[in-house]
This record gives sequence, C-alpha cells and structure tokens, in this order.
Amino acid sequence: MIPSEIVAAIRRIEIRASRVVNSMVAGEYHSAFKGQGLNFAEVREYAIGDDVRQIDWNVTAKAGKPHIKLFNEERELTVVILADLSGSGQFGSTTFTKREVIAELTAILGLSALSNNDRVGALLFTDEIEALIPVKKGRSHVLRLVRDVLAIEPRSRRTSIDTVLRYLLRFQRRSAIVFLISDFIDSGYENALALASAQYDVVPIVVQDPGEARIPESGLIQGVDPETGQTVIINTSDSTVRNEIISRRNARHIQLTKLFQKYNLIPINVEVGKSYVDSLVRFFTARGRF
Repeated sequence: MIPSEIVAAIRRIEIRASRVVNSMVAGEYHSAFKGQGLNFAEVREYAIGDDVRQIDWNVTAKAGKPHIKLFNEERELTVVILADLSGSGQFGSTTFTKREVIAELTAILGLSALSNNDRVGALLFTDEIEALIPVKKGRSHVLRLVRDVLAIEPRSRRTSIDTVLRYLLRFQRRSAIVFLISDFIDSGYENALALASAQYDVVPIVVQDPGEARIPESGLIQGVDPETGQTVIINTSDSTVRNEIISRRNARHIQLTKLFQKYNLIPINVEVGKSYVDSLVRFFTARGRF
C-alpha cells in the first residue's frame, strides 16, 4: 500500500510535469533527439526540385517516368533514466529535497519521451541496483517510474555511478538516450562513463542544493553524513574550516566539469528551489541546432 503522502506527491508532480511538457519542453525534446534513421514510406512521380539521389530506378524503368522514394523519420527511440536514490538525495535546504526534484525530472523526461512515441525505462540506484523498470510506453508506466523514485526504500545509502553504468552496459545492448540524474557526489566511475558515452547518448543532469554551498557561522554543529551515517562535529565559526569545505566543493565541481568535457558530454545543471525548466529548454534548444 502506497502511503497517501506519496500518492499526493505523485499527483502534484504529474500535474506540474504535464504542464511543463505541453507548454515548453516537448517540441524542443523532439528537435534535440531526432530519430535513428529513416523508414520507407512510398514512391511518387519525380517533380522539379526533388533530390535526384532518391530516384527509384526500378520503378522509373517500369513506369517510363522518373519516380522517387519518400521516407519518414524513424522517431521511436529508447530512453533510459538512471536515478540516484542514495542518502545524499534526502538533503534539502528549501521546500524540496534533491530526491523529490529527481522524481519531477523523471516525470518530465518520461512524459516528453511519451509525447514523441519513445519508449522509456529506468534504473534506480545507490551503490547497487535498487530497481529495474523495463522500457515501455504509456502514461501509467511513466507514473510508475515517478512512484518508484519517491516510494522505494533503498537497501543502501551509498552511491556508485560506476555500478549503474556497468549494469546498463550489460542490460541495454542497443543504442539509447541515457539521462543520468544525480548529485554526482561520487568518484571512481570515469572508465564506466567512457564506455557508456561511447555506446549511448549520455546526458548528465547534476542536481545540487544551494545549502551545500553555504556554511553558516553557527559555532559548533553536529552533522551526519547521509550516506555513511557518520557523525561529525564542525566548528562553523572557524573560517579555515568553512574555507576548506567550500574549497572541496569547488574542486569537485571543477573535476566534474573536466570529466564531462573529456567525453564531450553537455550536462544540465539543476538547483533545488529554482526553476529547472529554463535549463532543460536551453539544453534541448542548443542540441536541436546541431
């Protein structure tokens, strides 16, 4: 039995995501992720201005007049969402947690895929695979993805992007669009990312909370690492401590940027508490130009 608060959250996300997809995202999604090929549609008589390379010489010979082949874009694609359910996703300094934002992004991407007749599935992960949702079509299927992101109680609280990417390489043999949604507080996954980016169209979506970049001067505070459960005492009044925390965060950001650049990956950066719609539209629009 799904708790009533989860059901209410799914409904809210469905309404918001549907509005975003219908008004802003669907067209840009279609332009950004074109079909993988062309399907033969029909043959018709040649007209001035047609591409002579499309002339069907067999039909032309039989009919005694030039005819050309017409093709339709093969629209159906496979979309796989990799959603990070590790403990750090429970952090939230605003109205929502990172995990709730990941669920909403899952809904928007799933409904965008659905609007273009694409199939969508998901791998929900921590440092292990928490759930595998096979690729399918249908609105109820997309809402199942959202439900699982919100409702599943992970067996682990740690993160391993390496694990989910290597599992994906075994599970998804054909090409796919892969949205990797995480805060990317992890390491040791560069080789797996290299293999995945060579096999799939990988789009990293980096979800960050503004509270992670602010260290208030509040004296001694007790903190708990959400992924290890380790308790630490931090002297936030010590500028050296604050600067060290900020320095580590900035270094991680620089390292992540360089890693994405190395494999020609363009990330979508999302900040909890701010509208992510503009980031999605800018990304899809930019991709659609190429």
